[in-house]
Amino acid sequence: MTDSLIDLPDNPIPENTETGIFRSREGLKLRYARFPAISTPLKGTVVILHGRNECVEKYFETAADLTRRGFAVATFDWRGQGGSQRLVGDPHRGYVDSYHDYVSDLDCFFRDIVLPDCRGPYFILGHSTGSLVALLATPALANRVNRMVLSAPLLGLATLPSSEHVVHTIASFFYSIGLGRIYMGGGPRPAEAKPFENNVLTSDRDRYQRNAHLFESAPHLALGGATAAWLNATFNAIAQVRKQEFAAAIHIPVLMVAAGADTVVSNRAIERQARKLRAGTLLTIDGARHEILQEANIYREQFLAAFDAFVPGDET
Repeated sequence: MTDSLIDLPDNPIPENTETGIFRSREGLKLRYARFPAISTPLKGTVVILHGRNECVEKYFETAADLTRRGFAVATFDWRGQGGSQRLVGDPHRGYVDSYHDYVSDLDCFFRDIVLPDCRGPYFILGHSTGSLVALLATPALANRVNRMVLSAPLLGLATLPSSEHVVHTIASFFYSIGLGRIYMGGGPRPAEAKPFENNVLTSDRDRYQRNAHLFESAPHLALGGATAAWLNATFNAIAQVRKQEFAAAIHIPVLMVAAGADTVVSNRAIERQARKLRAGTLLTIDGARHEILQEANIYREQFLAAFDAFVPGDET
């Protein structure tokens, strides 16, 4: 693997980007990138946590938005996806044994990259799976992170073939007998992206085609459908953060932003979780689909305005 980023005419690498490799506790190679602030006053650093099947390159536009606001940005690809080391022989099978592995990788990222090399204060911007990891990691982040903004947090799936309990039970069974690598949601990634009209992620044609072009140009960054292991780990993490005592112990101020037209994650589950948080609030952007930061400007700008109001930064 390499720390190189994919540079495309419709998705250029921002100037002065720094990339590299850091290692997990087990020695896995994880790819990261840092984007310096390009305006003053300097406001600190935003750590972006990706969703499933995302990568650094997908957040070039968002990184540019934040660096123009005076924030530095640091981000990395989760183990098993993007440009980080894969965990099974078939690189398109997204795999993780436990979300605590993701939490451990985030801790290593702070220890080895963010705290030594990035200006504080520190803020989290998570999306979907990344938002779930952020919530699970709050005990470790309490003395590091000032605020968290969580886009479309994965606290339940919107569409399942059966009840959540049944799907979790099946995924857990497959994982327990050594079949965690089998696909349970979809299959191998197709050579070409779905037509824009059939997508549930964004209503913005240009951004959808930009992301499709990225993965067609660099298929090694992409994943296929969800595996039994990933689903089992996801449901285990959701169950933990849903516990009243866990949510009540979160003291980091949290802004959850739900996409009103989301058909990927459950907005009802997000609403229930927001009510449990002592220092949390919920904003719903009506009409937005799941990938709010890849959405049309009418939705995306609402998200950024909410971010600006919630994360004022250090301003020194």
